Amino acid sequence: MLSVADVRHGRNVGGRPIAWPIFALVVAAVVLISVIAFAVTFRGPPRDGLRGPERIAQALKTGAPQPGPGPKEIVQKLSEPPVPDSGLMADSAAVRELALVMGVPPARLIGYTARKYGPGGDPFFGAYLYGWQTKNGWQVVRAPRPPLLMPWHRVTLASMLIAISVLALAGWAIARAISRPLEQLAAVAGRARPGAPLGSLPDAGSREVRELSLAVSQMHSRLSGHARGRTTMLAAIAHDLGTPLSRLAFRIEQLPEAVHVRAISDIEEMRAMIATALHFARDELADDVHARVDLGSLLDSLAEDMHDAGADIAVTPGTRAIVRGDPAALRRLFSNLLDNAVRYGERARITWSSIEGEVEITIDDDGPGIDPAQAHGLFEPFVRGEASRNRATGGTGLGLAIVRSIAERHGGTAVLENGERGARARITLPLSSRPTGTATS
Repeated sequence: MLSVADVRHGRNVGGRPIAWPIFALVVAAVVLISVIAFAVTFRGPPRDGLRGPERIAQALKTGAPQPGPGPKEIVQKLSEPPVPDSGLMADSAAVRELALVMGVPPARLIGYTARKYGPGGDPFFGAYLYGWQTKNGWQVVRAPRPPLLMPWHRVTLASMLIAISVLALAGWAIARAISRPLEQLAAVAGRARPGAPLGSLPDAGSREVRELSLAVSQMHSRLSGHARGRTTMLAAIAHDLGTPLSRLAFRIEQLPEAVHVRAISDIEEMRAMIATALHFARDELADDVHARVDLGSLLDSLAEDMHDAGADIAVTPGTRAIVRGDPAALRRLFSNLLDNAVRYGERARITWSSIEGEVEITIDDDGPGIDPAQAHGLFEPFVRGEASRNRATGGTGLGLAIVRSIAERHGGTAVLENGERGARARITLPLSSRPTGTATS
């Protein structure tokens, strides 16, 4: 696997270009098909030196079928002229040609052929009937209609099927060899986030795959560096702002009571906004915590605490759900959602259910709902559903951004939509183990 040291030092990734296996497969396919086509063509369809009027003449004169490949004749002796099978037509040209070969008058010969069954319209191949009138009656040679697939056809089809199977297996093996490292790379990149180790990148496969792995690792390092720099900057700003805010708080003590209360409120709002921004930045860089968390107990505890503070929150217990993650971060995620539901919709209703290795938590409110066109954008930092700049109604615009950040850190998703009455927040998290029993509140 490629390491971060390889990335930093720009070591040569080596490997063979991805074009080589594709080129090799194409060349091998062309060569194999050419060899099979040559072999089949070299053998060709059955051939016989006695084929044609000579073979028919020998069969009529000897009264026996002629050996060799090709259609097998039926030789008969009849007292009456033979009756042709359906589909055969009188062929005077073939009779004249046969008479020249046998050295007999054409009047003593009859011939019926089905030209459409013979390759190239050969009247002495395929289905035919020829008769020769002798002193002792009629000597007859007939050939039934040949099968749709001759032995040569079957050999050809079998050869082509074998070639297709071999090439398909080789193509699938090469395709998997090319795509497997890309799948591994996509999985690692999908789990990447600033502040967390990137994980092992594939070092097998073509040169392009290795170069892509290095590029992804370098990009992740740059993004992590930017995120760390942003957090450091925010922390420095918060620290630097603390001193002037404290001086302002001291100075406004001398203001009249009405002005003093409003000024203190503004200062507290500024402090809260700075603290929220720091929480958001630190959440993105927080180390992964893999504690087992009983989601039902966490939601019950959070709902009880908020209910004691005067919030109208109802919990409908679902199946027992155990997830892995940071309990404090998960509590902050659901606290933000419940705060939004109570602020904009007066009350919050929590339900959850488990299915196919995931738990889905929904939080509904009784508010006016949301604009579906803005649902996705509300998760962006500093975007608020309430247009005013009043913190009491609009907040800082980071609550939902923190929700999405925490959900994605835990391998889940966060969605906003309209429910039966008002807005609905839907969180999906992977389960640590299969749910058993029913939670109680």
